Amino acid sequence: MDELLEKAILVGVNVNKDPHFDYSIEELGNLAEAMGVEVVGVITQNLARVTSSHYVGTGKIKEIRSLYEAMDANIVIFDVELSPAQIRNLEEELDCKVIDRTMLILDIFAKRAKTNEAQMQVKIAQLQYMLPRLVGMNNSLSRQGGATGGGFSNRGSGETQLELDRRKIEIQISKIKRDLQVVKEQRDTQRKQRRKNRVPVVSLVGYTNAGKSTIMNQLLLMTKGEDSKQVFEKDMLFATLETAVRQIELPDKKQFLLTDTVGFVSKLPHHLVKAFRSTLEEAREADLLLHVVDVSNDENAFMVEVTNETLKAVGVVDIPTIYVYNKADAVEVVYPAVAKNKVWISAKEGVGLDLLLELIRKEIFDDYETIDIIVPYDRGDIVSNLNEHANVLTTKYEEEGTALRVEIRSEDKAKLQQFINKN
Repeated sequence: MDELLEKAILVGVNVNKDPHFDYSIEELGNLAEAMGVEVVGVITQNLARVTSSHYVGTGKIKEIRSLYEAMDANIVIFDVELSPAQIRNLEEELDCKVIDRTMLILDIFAKRAKTNEAQMQVKIAQLQYMLPRLVGMNNSLSRQGGATGGGFSNRGSGETQLELDRRKIEIQISKIKRDLQVVKEQRDTQRKQRRKNRVPVVSLVGYTNAGKSTIMNQLLLMTKGEDSKQVFEKDMLFATLETAVRQIELPDKKQFLLTDTVGFVSKLPHHLVKAFRSTLEEAREADLLLHVVDVSNDENAFMVEVTNETLKAVGVVDIPTIYVYNKADAVEVVYPAVAKNKVWISAKEGVGLDLLLELIRKEIFDDYETIDIIVPYDRGDIVSNLNEHANVLTTKYEEEGTALRVEIRSEDKAKLQQFINKN
């Protein structure tokens, strides 16, 4: 879609009094705005079940047409994923371009994708979405001379041409899948190396625009100062599609990797979730999840539910989780505050991050213990190594060697067993 050229009518059907229906329509409007589309009207309908041929009832089609003409709109956006037949029927009845929520989200992802991997993941999702819709798209293209997200020109809708188009898309999908497999293998190699180095991984997950990138940047600022390599953050849907990985080093020399993942949204297209599966493996392999929640949004409980369901769909299960209730400055709650695995903070203000770090520390560094050792003076290499990589609490110079009180991993204790002070 071209920036600020589209004027849209949003259409939604509230099936069986869905309590989140109003929010879903509001979110659809935000998604449209994220693509530079101006929302000029909204039409909703309450139904016990949707109409299989047109999704909405036939009376509503006339209403949509009237509003569309009155508001000088040029596109109608539905708040669900429509079937190929429904899109075809609606476009014939309304004589205008009709897109669904899935196509809109795919377009946003295509616009936001910066890295080669993200672009390939979006492309594969777009092609898989288009495959069963080729007939309708050919009709739509002949009427509009273009289509959203696909970039396919109209070459006739004959059966033979259709088969050629399908074949072409299937070949493209296979090629992109092979290319993505190469990227996935590189990622797997990096993860194996991290595990070998025993650096814990903490992964930020959550609904889109909850503040994950802001939290990452503030933690980097707090631990590395102004020299830290910041990640992109902006108050908009799907600002981050690429997985950012940054190393956080605490004052006591303990280190962990912090990864930022793509945000979720309700009714996230199945193909898209599948395509981004490899990116989300960062979360699946994590030692700890930071589930960031926008506590200022009235629908935050629903957002938590959507995020948990999406994580489950990509196999992210049974990982210890800290719930980070962000944007606490925008609501009347006491913050900063901690209750078990929950913390209330304001990342924008930089308030509560010390509490968050303390919770992270307790969770991923619980295998550390404090020991007293005496290292002979001819083994200065050990003392030097501990000073560089471990948390040395005290140092004294005794007759028989350097006496250290040091905090180390339980598994590393064996290597220092001969130096442990028995007194």
